Amino acid sequence: MATVELETILDLNTLEQYCSAIGAGTLLKSVVLFEQLMPEYVGNLVKANEAADKDTLCAEAHKFKGAAGSVGLKRIQQIAQLLQHGEEARWDAEHGTWVAQIVEFASADLQQLKQFLQAKA
Repeated sequence: MATVELETILDLNTLEQYCSAIGAGTLLKSVVLFEQLMPEYVGNLVKANEAADKDTLCAEAHKFKGAAGSVGLKRIQQIAQLLQHGEEARWDAEHGTWVAQIVEFASADLQQLKQFLQAKA
């Protein structure tokens, strides 16, 4: 994958710093934990969206944003960042799209992250 594409998916700067500080293998262990928790995170977003529960959706998006960011998943972190701010003018019109994008990209982005770290380990 081209670096430009990878830079839209992963926070390469942060990942490089993590790899230097703790090693790719150690970071990969955190990514595996995130991978185990991700279905629950995404499921909670989908359920809250389907229930039209804005408060829960924003709260779950905030948690997901932090978790995704902690392992360097830039694209889904940025989408969750938008989703957590229910007070924004465009939220009502866009939140469904953002949830769908997280559902669409989360697994593939995670696989890209794992490949990136495995290549560094």
